Amino acid sequence: MTLEKTRLQGDDLFLYQAKTGTPVYVPLPPFVVKTLKQLPPGAKPNPRYFFWSGNGDPKSAVANWQRAFRRLFEIADIKRLDGAPKRCHPHMFRDTFAVENLLAGVPIDQVSLLLGHSSVKITEKSYAPFVKARQLQLQDSVRNAWHLADPVLSRS
Repeated sequence: MTLEKTRLQGDDLFLYQAKTGTPVYVPLPPFVVKTLKQLPPGAKPNPRYFFWSGNGDPKSAVANWQRAFRRLFEIADIKRLDGAPKRCHPHMFRDTFAVENLLAGVPIDQVSLLLGHSSVKITEKSYAPFVKARQLQLQDSVRNAWHLADPVLSRS
């Protein structure tokens, strides 16, 4: 909500400074960078921020965005696989980011850094449970290892 424009450096977004003093960045896809740079100014634009006017309490601004997202999710009418309504919230974007990076093979300690967790154990507790996609990925990885180790298996 209070994302400062100076945090965007090229296609890297500065997240935070680690305890070691090392800055932590996450690369953004080009279309996201382009969209951020082309955001139209709000009713009360502030050149310092992407989304916030800088006026008032940031918590109030966050609450306004949360209400807007709640309404957006109602309109989207997102359903579970069984057709039941799915409870949605903006934090799901963070969860999706973490899970998709883990499924793509990004090591959990790196995902932990990107999420700003103080310990990889927090990340493990939140994201290590096996979801169906991760289980299938695990099975494929083991089968691939068999084929690499024994060419005879690759013919079966």
